[in-house]
Amino acid sequence: MGITVHCDVVSAEEEIFSGPVEFAVFPAEMGELGVLPRHAPLLTRIRPGTVRLKRPLQTDYELVYVSGGMLEVQPKLITVLADTAIRADDLDEAKALEAKKRAQEALAQRRSDIDYAAAQAELAREIAKLHTIHRLRKR
Repeated sequence: MGITVHCDVVSAEEEIFSGPVEFAVFPAEMGELGVLPRHAPLLTRIRPGTVRLKRPLQTDYELVYVSGGMLEVQPKLITVLADTAIRADDLDEAKALEAKKRAQEALAQRRSDIDYAAAQAELAREIAKLHTIHRLRKR
């Protein structure tokens, strides 16, 4: 087993992941952020997307969808405080496609009673869920 760093992925509802990882990739605001053990301290916001965790002695990454939140990196500890976090295996593609369609329809309507920022955020979350599902299928 190589050098590892402890990683915790938690949401308001539950702890999704806790354990050692050799490498992790996070959807930071300015693009994907890869973190190895002994990384320099860092605090940043994350956007909706896929967290990829490379566990020791496993070839496939563990995938977790996050809807946004905060990422704190310390040399021996990584913490993700997600608004929502769901294991990729637990995502429902049909629900994500339906929610994406509803958000797209809301954005296409030019009515004054629609919260466009909320619709855009919903669309981004559903697209991120679908990307996570597709990444899971590629394994």
